[in-house]
Amino acid sequence: MTRVACIGEPMIELSMRGNTASIGVAGDTLNSAIYLKRSAPEIEVDYITRLGDDPFSTRIRAAMAYEEIGTERIQTEPGGSPGLYAISLSDTGERSFTYWRSASAARNLFSDGDFSLLESYDLVYLSAISLAILPHSVRTALIAHLKSTNQMVAYDSNHRPKLWDDIGHARQITREFWEFCHIPLPSIDDEMALFSEVETDVIARTKTMHGVGALKRGEIGPLSIGENVDQAYSPAGKVVDTTAAGDSFNGGYLAARLQGMSQADSLRAGHDLAAVVVGYRGAIIPR
Repeated sequence: MTRVACIGEPMIELSMRGNTASIGVAGDTLNSAIYLKRSAPEIEVDYITRLGDDPFSTRIRAAMAYEEIGTERIQTEPGGSPGLYAISLSDTGERSFTYWRSASAARNLFSDGDFSLLESYDLVYLSAISLAILPHSVRTALIAHLKSTNQMVAYDSNHRPKLWDDIGHARQITREFWEFCHIPLPSIDDEMALFSEVETDVIARTKTMHGVGALKRGEIGPLSIGENVDQAYSPAGKVVDTTAAGDSFNGGYLAARLQGMSQADSLRAGHDLAAVVVGYRGAIIPR
C-alpha cells in the first residue's frame, strides 16, 4: 500500500455569510490530504502536525478521522491550541483571509530536530505555508532530512508573505525545493509574487525545475512540468468560492499520479476536481 505523509497546520475555518459564519476544519495541505484520500481511498494518508489538548484540537482530530486521514503521528502540546482563519468573499467568489495563528501549536512541530515521524512513507507532501510557520533553523534541517532519504517529495510554493520572517528566507526555501523535489506543484500567482517576476519568467523557470509536476494557472488549466503535455481544459461551470482551488488540484493530481495514471490524465484529474470545488463555499466540499 502506498503511504503518504502530509505536513502542515490544520486550522479552524470560519466561512463568512454576511454577519454569520459556518465553522469548519481546513488548512492548505490538510485540504489536499482530504481530496487525495477521497480520490484514492486505497492510499494511506497520514497528517503530520502538532495540536493542543483543547476542544478545537479535538474537533480537528475528529474531522480528520471522519475523512479517514491518519492521526496517529500528530503530536499533542499540553495547553496548546490550533490557529483560526476567516474567509471573506467578493461578489465574483474571489476570497480573502484573516488569520489568528501566531500561537498555533503547529509552530512547534519538529522543534526537537527529530524527523522520525516521517519514516516509512513513500511520499512526503508539504507547502511553503508548512515551512513559513517554523523557525528558519527547523526549515533548513527538515530540507536536509528530506534530501537524505529515498522518499518522494511533493511541494507547493503556496506563498503567504505575512507568515514569513524574511522574504529572502522564503525565496531560499522554495528555490531549494525546486532543485530537488520530485513533484513540484507551484501556482503562477504565488511564483510571480514570491520572485517578483512576470508570467513569462515563471513559465520559463519551470523548465529548470527538477521532477514532474504542474504549474497551476487557474481556470485556463495547468502547465505540465517535466513532461510535454498539450491538452485543453474546461473552466468551472460555476465559481462560488476559490478557496482550496489549488489544494484540491494537488489532491486530485497526486491521487492520479500515485495510482499510475499518465501525466496528461493526472493534470486533467486535478483540474477537473478543482473545477468542482470552486462551486462550493469553504475549503472542503460535501462528500
